[in-house]
Amino acid sequence: MKVILRQEKTSAFTLIEILIVIIIIAALASMVVPRLSGRSEQAKKAIAEADIRSNLGTALRLYELENGNYPTTAQGLNALMVKPNSDPVPQNWNGPYIENDPVDPWKRTYGYKCPGVHNTTSYDLYSLGKDGNEGTDDDIGNWK
Repeated sequence: MKVILRQEKTSAFTLIEILIVIIIIAALASMVVPRLSGRSEQAKKAIAEADIRSNLGTALRLYELENGNYPTTAQGLNALMVKPNSDPVPQNWNGPYIENDPVDPWKRTYGYKCPGVHNTTSYDLYSLGKDGNEGTDDDIGNWK
């Protein structure tokens, strides 16, 4: 009796096929990565602008509407989270107006001055931007 052994056909990738796939992925990555560089800073600036114009700006306007004035520079943005004890003590404080400590995308506290240097009848709210230095081109404020 003669036994015939059959070899089963196996399927696998060859080394050349794997190398071709790696080359294609590398080529695609080399085209995409340069287009994405720099977008991180643009996104951080957009977040800071949204915080200043919308989130914190709205909280400050609500504080002013309920209490008749904005928090002083000494009271700072902390007045939006905890009722101030210093003059002028807000009589109708109905906060907290914000939940978390207001930090910009670069992990620094937003600057606040009332009355403002740029907005003398209200307040200046700003981020020092990426470099962290006041008065440079990357500053983001509610007066620009």
